[in-house]
Amino acid sequence: MKLGPSDFELDAIDLEILHLLQDNCKLPLAKIGQVVGLSAPSVIERIKKLEDHGVILGYRALIDARRVGKDVTAFIGVSVGHPRRIEPFEKEVGSLPEVLECHHVTGHHTFLLKVKTRNTSTLESLIRAIRSIAGVERTETMVVLSTNIERTQIILSGEAAGANHRKANRKLRVDTDRNGTKTLGGVS
Repeated sequence: MKLGPSDFELDAIDLEILHLLQDNCKLPLAKIGQVVGLSAPSVIERIKKLEDHGVILGYRALIDARRVGKDVTAFIGVSVGHPRRIEPFEKEVGSLPEVLECHHVTGHHTFLLKVKTRNTSTLESLIRAIRSIAGVERTETMVVLSTNIERTQIILSGEAAGANHRKANRKLRVDTDRNGTKTLGGVS
């Protein structure tokens, strides 16, 4: 799998390492090495290359927002009146800590924001702050009642993930979804 204009290519072992790190980034390097058939130093070298090429952007803890007092999740559609106001909006909205994601989108809105706040009162204050940003013409807020799926892992698929590219002693599953797309599954 090619990564844009550079000559760096992901192979099946890289994809397996990425899958394992997405599942548990605290997995010992020796364990990763066992699964992918490499020594711990070779695993470190591959991870360093993945970091250097911008494939791995960082390592983070997943936190239950409700347990830290962020009980309200909402999506806010924001319409910006003129294209020259897009970049300034992105910069200003990036300074609001309650904004988790900001996506420039097609459709009725210019941006779609994902936010988490303590309660509806703090959500209202955030909406007021967003509306006060120069160029914002209107907002539409959708409060989340419940969340059925919230994934953080990226499905890694492609020909490099195929079984014929892996060594026989590796214990990583290949799962196939309803559409026939093959993805790397958990360690079996």
